[in-house]
Amino acid sequence: MQTNNIVLASSSPYRRQLLQKLGLEFSWAAPAIDESPRPGESPTKLVLRLAEQKAKALSKDYPNHLIIGSDQIATLDNQIIGKPHTHGAAVSQLEAFNNREITFFTSACIYNSRTGRAQMRIDSYKVKFRKLTRIQIESYLLKEQPYDCAGSFKSEGLGICLFERMEGKDPNTLVGLPLIELTQMLIEEGIDPLCN
Repeated sequence: MQTNNIVLASSSPYRRQLLQKLGLEFSWAAPAIDESPRPGESPTKLVLRLAEQKAKALSKDYPNHLIIGSDQIATLDNQIIGKPHTHGAAVSQLEAFNNREITFFTSACIYNSRTGRAQMRIDSYKVKFRKLTRIQIESYLLKEQPYDCAGSFKSEGLGICLFERMEGKDPNTLVGLPLIELTQMLIEEGIDPLCN
């Protein structure tokens, strides 16, 4: 398959920036799906389902493509944490994370719309927050305004100062796309980023 037949099923500028690291040509489009969790759905099942739905949602418009879908959620004590959207909600999230560990689950799906084959992977990443004061939280939020980010921070920016430690195999997972897993799936579809 041609590398210019890759489509990222996302409107996220963060995911586009991550995929650009692989040096492949791609286009992008926003899929229209319902991202609501189903009753009793685990965090891992939710992110895998949504990644696949996002990729397949674009298959009619892109019938001969590799379509990449991805989703991410943060969890604290196995409870899903959403995007804060407002300053007040972001303050509440970061206060709840104070001196605690949260886990991010980030999924990726490559759907070959020509063959109907879907590959799915998931990666997790843990972040331990430092003990933060309200002044530090407020200052951080006013500087970066990460209101569209699950967990109320941007690890690729000043958000790194919120952490005591990070654990995981792929730091890109924390930003929103597990590139190590995605690379392997692309290779299985005949596209090696190192040889293109």
